[in-house]
Amino acid sequence: MKLYYSPGACSLSPHIALLEAGLPYDLVKVDLRAKTLENGDDYLKVNPKGQVPALGLPSGEIVTEGPVIVQMIADQAADKNLAPPRDSGERYKLLEWLNFITSELHKNFSPMFQPALTDETKGFFKERLMGKFKYIDGQLAGRDYLLGKAFSVADGYLFTMLSWAERMKFDLSALPNLLAYKARVAARPKVQEALTKEGLMKAG
Repeated sequence: MKLYYSPGACSLSPHIALLEAGLPYDLVKVDLRAKTLENGDDYLKVNPKGQVPALGLPSGEIVTEGPVIVQMIADQAADKNLAPPRDSGERYKLLEWLNFITSELHKNFSPMFQPALTDETKGFFKERLMGKFKYIDGQLAGRDYLLGKAFSVADGYLFTMLSWAERMKFDLSALPNLLAYKARVAARPKVQEALTKEGLMKAG
């Protein structure tokens, strides 16, 4: 498999999933501004959406959208228990978290990376995100991970969003469950490996 990624982008989530799953893969770096690969090839020919992540399968098929990719990875390494079994109640809880992270966190972060927007506009999204993080902090009370004791692919996604919060200088000091969670995930060897491969060790 080939993971098309950009350092520190949301592609960090499936990168963590691949390492946790122990699946073989190649990393292909994408210049998101130029929409090119390191060898100069047009990335839009790989993924017309022009976004990362994209996962190239041995069949030649390209799968896009992070929440779908991480589930596919988890299902290919079912013995690693990175996702609850299909059709189980816990699987739907995982889907609930993946959808929450992609719609309520990921999409609210996107405007904050736009230099054309004013600080006031970015402040609006930052305040909205802080409300979402407060909710998650409450949900993490008494839990090691989002689904309880077991690490899942949703945790790699949330960790990626928390690394963005750190980059954006969010003050999460009033959210002790969330801070302890971030440190717990960051300490995982495979998360450390992903950060190292992307040159992001300080994000942990």
